[in-house]
Amino acid sequence: MNRKFLKFEIDLDFVLIAVTTSLKDYRICYLINKSLNFNFVKIPDLSVDIYPGGNHVLFSLYHYNWETTETDFYFIANKGSEGYLVPEMKKADYFLMIKNYIDETDLDGLIISLNKITEIVTAVKIDPKKIKSRENLLF
Repeated sequence: MNRKFLKFEIDLDFVLIAVTTSLKDYRICYLINKSLNFNFVKIPDLSVDIYPGGNHVLFSLYHYNWETTETDFYFIANKGSEGYLVPEMKKADYFLMIKNYIDETDLDGLIISLNKITEIVTAVKIDPKKIKSRENLLF
């Protein structure tokens, strides 16, 4: 009997930056908006089913769009109402997800600018393929 196996590969077409800071989400978004000329706007919380059969966990979510390149920026809290979005990265307080295209030079400049904000302890680019719970970042 012939058997065929279907392999399912998740397409992780985004850039992820882990941000560590002690500030609340609205405060750090304000500082990013002010420093980088962004315009993060609060959108409905991200609802993720982390615990099968349990309640959905809510994570604070902000959005900004570069209209010239159609690049979307999402600022997501790692700590939610009942757990972590990415449990293996508990030291990261927030994630900056960049969807669509961003130039490497712009990305490097963005990370440098984030690290210049004194309230941010660190901002580091993360490879989403190395995260075990990467499915939680798909929305």
